Amino acid sequence: MNKNVLVAGGGIGGLACALAMARTGASVNVMEQASAFGEVGAGLQLGPNAVRVLHEWGLTEALRACAAFPESLRVCDARSANSLGRLKLGAVVLARYGQPYATLHRADLHKLLLDAVQHQSKVALSLSTRIASFEATANGVLAHTEDGREVIGDALIGCDGLWSQVRTGLLGAQPVRSSGHLAYRGMVAANDMPIGCRGNVVTAWLGPKLHVVHYPVRGGDWFNVVAVVHGVLGKGHGEPAESWTHEAHVADLKRAMGKVCEGLAGVIDAVPEWKLWALNDRPPMRGPGEHAQGCVALLGDAAHPLRPYLAQGAAMAIEDAWTLGRLLQETADQGPLDWPSLLNRYARTRWPRNARVQARSQRNGTIFHATGLLRLGRNLGLGLMGERLMDNPWLYSGPPHPIR
Repeated sequence: MNKNVLVAGGGIGGLACALAMARTGASVNVMEQASAFGEVGAGLQLGPNAVRVLHEWGLTEALRACAAFPESLRVCDARSANSLGRLKLGAVVLARYGQPYATLHRADLHKLLLDAVQHQSKVALSLSTRIASFEATANGVLAHTEDGREVIGDALIGCDGLWSQVRTGLLGAQPVRSSGHLAYRGMVAANDMPIGCRGNVVTAWLGPKLHVVHYPVRGGDWFNVVAVVHGVLGKGHGEPAESWTHEAHVADLKRAMGKVCEGLAGVIDAVPEWKLWALNDRPPMRGPGEHAQGCVALLGDAAHPLRPYLAQGAAMAIEDAWTLGRLLQETADQGPLDWPSLLNRYARTRWPRNARVQARSQRNGTIFHATGLLRLGRNLGLGLMGERLMDNPWLYSGPPHPIR
């Protein structure tokens, strides 16, 4: 059977892809450019759409061991501290969607997936290996690594992130788009958080040209804090633009935030160390050709990088991977695989949903950071219809099944 798959990238998307495919009997070669598997960053949120996939993959207990499951999402005004709206999570989301809403550290999700992949006998993990280019062959794909090796596969899945080499080879060089926003991220021990902010809750503070989100991770022992402000990287931040670990100075953050309420100021002061990221993305997808062509497909940020304002970056990569696995499972007993046809179905299934999430994430950023009359309208709307505005049935009921 022609089920030898090359996966570029060993992050959350790449490991999810490898796991989904290996569960169907495919042989997978994961090529990661770093010298060790790991994940930078801090926390992330997983809606029930992503938790549903992890449950199907048999990872429920592993998730419970490392995640927190917040009881609610509360939205507050960053200046006045007034409550703007609340969405019940916990048992309500579980009853509504069949799976809970989870928050966890990125490294814990990565380790959870890596452990699962390492139990798959048909997955090979290759470190210090980056695909520099590739070419189509009569039977699949020939990939060239940066250190001069050639690797043959029946298909190539680019899971190599925002700065994807596979994307460049498939679609040509396309510069990323700057959002004009900077994200400061940090971790705080639960006992060091202000007393009023220690609950099992996702809290979002919205202010003019800023927002801050914090939530529990690692079973509630720690809190992830993300503060997003307007700005661009400067010379004092060090590291190239594509780095995820820029120098961060709390004085710069406070200056960008301006005056905030006492409760939020206490959260900012509680963070012992900040890391800085510039938020970049690409325009929403415009068609299936941006997801796959021939025997090559893109997954996660390589295809549809997201701004963080819908908290769906990891979830969409996991959904992408699930879709590939489901398509492979459907064709398991149909003889030799027609990879271009399979990947075309993958692309036609995924691109409309991913484009919608990209657009909604961008829109949310505008709403979160609203000023003037738009800010007043946002606050009024949240007060009148908070739960209806914050819940996303179209999103949390996913992932959608592959189209024919």
